[in-house]
Amino acid sequence: MMKNKIYQICALGLGVLALSSCKDYLDKLPDDRTELNQSNKISQLLVDAYPTVTNNLPHEMLSDNVDDNGRGYTSPIICENYYKLVDPNEEGHDTPYDIWEGFYHSVAVVNETIKGINDMGNPDELRGYLAEAKLIRAFSMFQLAQTFCMAWDPTKAEEYQGLPYPTEPEQNINTTYTRGTLRQLYEAIDKDIEEALPYISEVNDLFAAPKYHFNTKAAYAFATRFNLYYMKWDKAIKYANMVLGADPKQVMRNYDPYRDLGRTDFANLWIRSNDQANLFLLPTYSISCRYLTWATSDRYAHNNTMASYETYWVDGPWGSGSNANSIIYANKLYGTNQCVAFPSYEEQFEYTDKVASIGYVHAVDPVFTGDITILERAEAYALTGQFELAVADINTWIGTHCKDKVEGGTVVGPAPAPQTLADINAFITGMDYAKRTPDGWRDRSMRKRMHPQGFTVQSGSMENLLQLILHMKRIETVFHGIRFCDVKRYGIEYTHDVRFEDPVIFIRGDYRGAVQIPNTVIAAGMDANPRMEKEEIDAIVAATEAEYLTDDEDE
Repeated sequence: MMKNKIYQICALGLGVLALSSCKDYLDKLPDDRTELNQSNKISQLLVDAYPTVTNNLPHEMLSDNVDDNGRGYTSPIICENYYKLVDPNEEGHDTPYDIWEGFYHSVAVVNETIKGINDMGNPDELRGYLAEAKLIRAFSMFQLAQTFCMAWDPTKAEEYQGLPYPTEPEQNINTTYTRGTLRQLYEAIDKDIEEALPYISEVNDLFAAPKYHFNTKAAYAFATRFNLYYMKWDKAIKYANMVLGADPKQVMRNYDPYRDLGRTDFANLWIRSNDQANLFLLPTYSISCRYLTWATSDRYAHNNTMASYETYWVDGPWGSGSNANSIIYANKLYGTNQCVAFPSYEEQFEYTDKVASIGYVHAVDPVFTGDITILERAEAYALTGQFELAVADINTWIGTHCKDKVEGGTVVGPAPAPQTLADINAFITGMDYAKRTPDGWRDRSMRKRMHPQGFTVQSGSMENLLQLILHMKRIETVFHGIRFCDVKRYGIEYTHDVRFEDPVIFIRGDYRGAVQIPNTVIAAGMDANPRMEKEEIDAIVAATEAEYLTDDEDE
């Protein structure tokens, strides 16, 4: 595999002293940053080590959460490229360049911090800071992996490409890196997480704003997600237990204060650090909110069709539509028919000059919450055959998200009774599978055919539980990028309709699920992500078309 001189590429950000041309980062560091001999300096570096980028825009635009509203509407070229599964060339906000540079910048600062701790002899009082640093590095590399790599598949982990995983500050411009394998990448992330977890609690009391740091619950929530994706189901359950405790509702959102709020107040309350559900908040410089949840990008968006037949209003144990539906999402949707949004991901604009209306665009993302963690535990329970425990977690989630909808003193959307395994089996098997390329809304469904990448889903109760859990995860995290990870992991196939053009079909194990690394990185010698020829994809689509025929079509 070719080597790459990473230091020469500003986009990679590996080497803190090389970053001044990329951003004003050095202005925020102590002048004696190379002499890290006090814990307060270590603490300040760690504040600056957290990434300020997000991969939500590509993950959402690449997923099955979006649709084409037609040529009468417009979207930025970056959104169009993502939607059409075309490798982008842009270098602005939320592009592959921006995501790559931002997360590797985080890794670079972490490595400087760890060096400073080691230079001090790694005293016991800094063990918590060292743990936090390793978690930041693991998180940044995990996010890079979800964007630029294939989903973890132990049967192909030696074949699939990983990413460079720097663990020391870059010393000179001749430092070289290789991508390595996906196995090596996941092993490195796992090592950082496991070394950090025993000591992360030692700095909890030192955080002025703990929800913006890897506090103990956030750390274990991250470990839950990583091990779920890494197919270490038992460890995912173990770490989720550390987050959820004996009463999971204590770390889940209480929706009562939200139900009477309008869009802005709802959105502001959603990202409050004192909300018990928010375990880790990540503030970023990103325009993803305006593209995903406002009509700034209204051609390719989560539109009324998606809301009605795929996500929020599709039939669930809690009802369907906006009226006979007791789930909180059903009656808290805003926007237009072209862009339907639940206000969990709204832009935060920081004015530097209100008169001139200029400033910085921010997005605050609750990356880890109790509500997501309990669904991740339910998924792990289902995958290990612990069906009744999975059902219990499903019911806990439903109990917090659903409440009788009353109009004129009449209950029009009753909250569902606790579900049983039999209820869930009957509900899922009572609906058709979605077609890969729907001809109309009748071909859409929340039930999707699965082609798991490197693991097995048994038909019957296991698949039925996972169908419901993945749908619950989907509506819990629309706009937050999680769905794309799930469709990659489960090999869920879908089509991006493009008006008056050939549809774009995402297939199981699709190499386009690994976003292409930036052009500047490829130009410097780093191996690009492989791509299949269109003819090869078309042949696979044709060979598997019979799987998606309805009974009537098959006859």
